[in-house]
Amino acid sequence: MNLSNSSLPHVVIVGAGFGGLRAARALAKAPVRVTLVDKNNYHLFQPLLYQVATAGISPDEIAHPVRGILRSQKNFEFVLGEVRSVDLPGKVLHSSAGDIPFDALILAAGGVTQFFGMESLERNAFGLKNIGDATSVRNHLLTMFELANQEPDAAIRQAMLTFVVVGGGPTGVETAGALSELSHLVLAKDYPHMDVSSVKIILLEAFDKLLPAFPAELSQNTLSVLQKKHVEVRFGAAVTDFDGAHVSLKDGSAIATQT
Repeated sequence: MNLSNSSLPHVVIVGAGFGGLRAARALAKAPVRVTLVDKNNYHLFQPLLYQVATAGISPDEIAHPVRGILRSQKNFEFVLGEVRSVDLPGKVLHSSAGDIPFDALILAAGGVTQFFGMESLERNAFGLKNIGDATSVRNHLLTMFELANQEPDAAIRQAMLTFVVVGGGPTGVETAGALSELSHLVLAKDYPHMDVSSVKIILLEAFDKLLPAFPAELSQNTLSVLQKKHVEVRFGAAVTDFDGAHVSLKDGSAIATQT
């Protein structure tokens, strides 16, 4: 199929995530031109971001070039750019790479971490949506262990070794479990003079069970596994703020932590 044939309908897809790639592939044999627009030139396997954040795998293991994935698709082209706005009546997408006219538009840009308007939380907490987030978390975790290893003040050291994960969904559960494994199985060997039993992994969930969208049996089994991994799970724990030193909860309590 000749992409230069402008008489063919032009389908523009925004986002190179699962939805965007699936849409592009579904149009592989259609009599259309397909343009995929993304601010990154790679597809990110988000379900494994937590493993990058906890130093289990490297970023390149979950990021794959978009052009390589869709190399064999003849009606496809990729544009590296960020969407600025969309003129729906005029059927033009305005991007950092220029204006892109379309006949049909598919928006599959994904989502962002929701901080519910809490500016301090957004400023001081880590999200986990992209490679930048994951590597920032990883670097911060390792820095906390380094600093704690040489901190003489017990209270400050404990805050450095207390890691709070908010949200009992799949990402929160996996992150908390991997954090515990990193602390007790890996870093314990790197810091032989540190008492790893003092490391606290706290998972906060506002509802009364983990994985609320999944069957109750799976939720209970998940809780049991996390408890065996020394993860402290708190239910009915709604976060109201995090100033970089304390996580504040709706019930008025606070957790001293730097993460």
